[in-house]
Amino acid sequence: MSLYFQCPQQKKRLQKYWLPLLSENFFFQEPLSGAIKDKRKTMSMIAAFYNGKSILITGATGFMGKVLMEKLFRTSPDLKVIYILVRPKAGQTTQQRVFQILNSKERSHPMKAGSHHRHPLFEKVKEVCPNVHEKIRAVYADLNQNDFAISKEDMQELLSCTNVVFHCAATVRFDDHLRHAVQLNVTATQQLLLMASQMPKLEAFIHISTAFSNCNLTHIDEVIYPCPVEPKQIIDSMEWLDDAIIDEITPKLIGDRPNTYTYTKALGEMVVHQESGNMNIAIIRPSIVGATWQEPFPGWVDNLNGPSGLIIAAGKGFLRSIRATPMAVADLIPVDTVVNLTLAVGWYTAVHRPKSTLIYHCTSGNLNPCNWGKMGFQVLATFEKVPLERAFRRPNADFTTNTITSQYWNAVSHRAPAIIYDFYLRLTGRKPRMTKVMNRLLRNVSMLEYFVNRSWEWSTYNTEMLMSELSPEDQRVFNFDVRQLNWLEYIENYVLGVKKYLLKEDMAGIPEAKQHLKRLRNIHYLFNTALFLIAWRLLIARSQMARNVWFFIVSFCYKFLSYFRASSTLKV
Repeated sequence: MSLYFQCPQQKKRLQKYWLPLLSENFFFQEPLSGAIKDKRKTMSMIAAFYNGKSILITGATGFMGKVLMEKLFRTSPDLKVIYILVRPKAGQTTQQRVFQILNSKERSHPMKAGSHHRHPLFEKVKEVCPNVHEKIRAVYADLNQNDFAISKEDMQELLSCTNVVFHCAATVRFDDHLRHAVQLNVTATQQLLLMASQMPKLEAFIHISTAFSNCNLTHIDEVIYPCPVEPKQIIDSMEWLDDAIIDEITPKLIGDRPNTYTYTKALGEMVVHQESGNMNIAIIRPSIVGATWQEPFPGWVDNLNGPSGLIIAAGKGFLRSIRATPMAVADLIPVDTVVNLTLAVGWYTAVHRPKSTLIYHCTSGNLNPCNWGKMGFQVLATFEKVPLERAFRRPNADFTTNTITSQYWNAVSHRAPAIIYDFYLRLTGRKPRMTKVMNRLLRNVSMLEYFVNRSWEWSTYNTEMLMSELSPEDQRVFNFDVRQLNWLEYIENYVLGVKKYLLKEDMAGIPEAKQHLKRLRNIHYLFNTALFLIAWRLLIARSQMARNVWFFIVSFCYKFLSYFRASSTLKV
């Protein structure tokens, strides 16, 4: 057989990436036909790489993990198996857990008993990979346990078969106790690396961190920054210190970072750096992960993290004011963009084997910035067209940069209406709940204030380098170029996705939702008018000056109406 190559490098690359995909009869003595040349040009090297692979994903039941699995199956349907670590659940087998992920019915809408919608995320996958359920292997595991509580048989299979590891599991709660945050974000990472070091077929280990792991800095490079205390010392101390002492030392440990999440993610990166050994490892740092941009369809989201909770709170009328800097950059990144970069990094790390651990920033602020003011305006504009059902008040959120002003609006626009509504619930014989809901909302919003009042600069040299390494087809199939993102269109789809996929609201109910907002507007006007008249009446009763002003206004209005009537008569 004779092969046709322009240079030895092309030959090596073709044999490495394309040979497993092509049939035995692909190479023949005659020159390649035009059709085969076109096919070869349009094939994705990244998709080809994952075909035939055994992949381990932690955090696969989470938001990003689901989208990662969906993309893998849709672009590489011939992959061998995806192992997912799932927590034990009473009364369910591993296959039932898999079925739940692929075919889970959406929970019913709280206002529509019995209303269910089919989970749409994996619908496209089932068209290209009908046996997808056979390719997901759920392994019982608990990351809170030191040994993950994986059975010997499952552990042996994972160690002997895994080719690529995507470590997505983490606790993302900002107010998580330091012990729990260290266990999931640091200790579990250390133990997974220990497992990976015993995998003879491992080609790449990809660790998902966060762009905010070093948020105490203004400019952040694609490097691992050292922590004041060694991760191993933190891990050891968590095993014998009691909760009271941990609570006392937590502020001193996290220093100028805002919470345990960002602190433990930084520790997790240090562990990856220290325990990497000879493995091919990369770290990805996404910023605020939001709904899908393009794939498998725009606006899909299934959790309240990031902006999703704020969108619902504003759309339902609970959140009317937030202490934020309107001109601060809202470094939001769509989840499918993160997934595309993750898969590209997995391919590049396995194939090119960089000499050191590369860090990839997956952020938007430096390439395609959008500020919080613009984003908030678009959210409210979308609610004008597509309001949420059964809103508490009309959507109308304002930004304030002053702490005293913020506290005033929290009292007037948040807590006072909640107290009044709870009083109404008591009068009607129902259990008061709005004050509790509002307090929880304000507590969550306060934890986000650190991030909505600051802007950061992230270098993206490695991310841009990777983009230049991709073929045109891979740049299309695994697109992570945020410069192409239209923010206004994305935010509108995000709001629609929150309504459809997170709140499970039917689009047919939009006219009724608009009517409900009109009723709320009328109630608002009536309440304000009554409040003004009562206040003015009390003021008139106590002040001669106020009475004089009142008589002047009435007299002026009377004269104006008389003049208008006389003018109309003369014209006739």
